[in-house]
Amino acid sequence: MRRKQYVIAGTLVIIAAIGTTVLYSNNREKERVQMEAELAQEMNQNDPEQVAAAEDTESAAEASTVIPPKKARTTESTQKQEITRTTKDTELPEQNRTTETAEVTETQESGADTETRKTAQETAEAQETSAAPETLHFSPEEGISWPMEGNVILNYSMDSTVYFKTLDQYKYNPAVIIAGDVNSKVYSVAKGQVTRVANDEVTGCTVTVSLGDGYEAVYGQLKELTFDEGDYVEAGHVIGYVSEPTKYFSLEGSNLYFELHKDGVPVDPVDYFQ
Repeated sequence: MRRKQYVIAGTLVIIAAIGTTVLYSNNREKERVQMEAELAQEMNQNDPEQVAAAEDTESAAEASTVIPPKKARTTESTQKQEITRTTKDTELPEQNRTTETAEVTETQESGADTETRKTAQETAEAQETSAAPETLHFSPEEGISWPMEGNVILNYSMDSTVYFKTLDQYKYNPAVIIAGDVNSKVYSVAKGQVTRVANDEVTGCTVTVSLGDGYEAVYGQLKELTFDEGDYVEAGHVIGYVSEPTKYFSLEGSNLYFELHKDGVPVDPVDYFQ
């Protein structure tokens, strides 16, 4: 019994000690909390600005966690709208430029087609004009002009022979031989068309011009011709220039050999000279 009493007494002592310790701890905790609260209140009373700043900061933090930043979203939306408008504004001139380019290209192509058609038409007209032979008419009454200035050193003579000094013989002469310096101009005696250009052993470079109505003019001892076969010449045009004489006229000197034909038969040019 005594032992039990001791055990009970010891247990009660331990329980009392534990209770006392717990009670003491609670009292100490309450005192600590109260002291911290009093200290915080005292600090807040001593610095009102910090209290206001802390309250503003706390309010702003609470507001930012509750209300989303509408201004930021508005700015982002505005930027998107600006980008969209800019893109549209950029695309529109591009479309305009494309349209303008197409119009310019179409205009250029149209102009090129018009120019091509015009050129083709002009070419066709020129070919038609050149293909259509010009009608030549020669009037014996109007006669011919002299082909160059100079003295006749050998007359036309088909009824009797005349003396050729270089050949040292008498021959018939179907032309008139007109003396002239080398490089003297030789003129067309009438309007006509160049029908033949040839190099002859006797008369050198020789040009035949059709005058129309069966008449032809033949120019010999020439150089540096100004017309080709098929070309038309007018009276007074320069046909060419007097060249060095061939070996058949070396003693006669430089000259123009000139014949006039009617239906292929030589006639006296002097009868037709104006």
